[in-house]
Amino acid sequence: MCGCSTQSGQAVGRDPAALTLRVEDMTCGHCAGTIKKAVEAALPGTEVDADPASKLVSARGTADLSAVTAIVAEAGYTPSVAA
Repeated sequence: MCGCSTQSGQAVGRDPAALTLRVEDMTCGHCAGTIKKAVEAALPGTEVDADPASKLVSARGTADLSAVTAIVAEAGYTPSVAA
C-alpha cells in the first residue's frame, strides 16, 4: 500500500461476468495501478479495472476468486468479497 492519498481512476461498474472485490486500503491511482498490474501479470488473459473512489476491483477473464484475492493481498492490500 502506498502513502499517496490522491484519488484517481475510472469508476468500476458491477459487471455480472466479473469477479468483484472491495479493497478499502486502495486509496489512489497508484494503488489501483499496482493491483491491476499484479493481477494481470499473475493471471494472463485477465482484465482488471480498479477504482479507488469506489474501492472496487473488477477482474474479467478468470473464475478463480481465491487466486485474485491472494494476489491482491500479496501486493500489500486487504481485499474482501464485494457485497
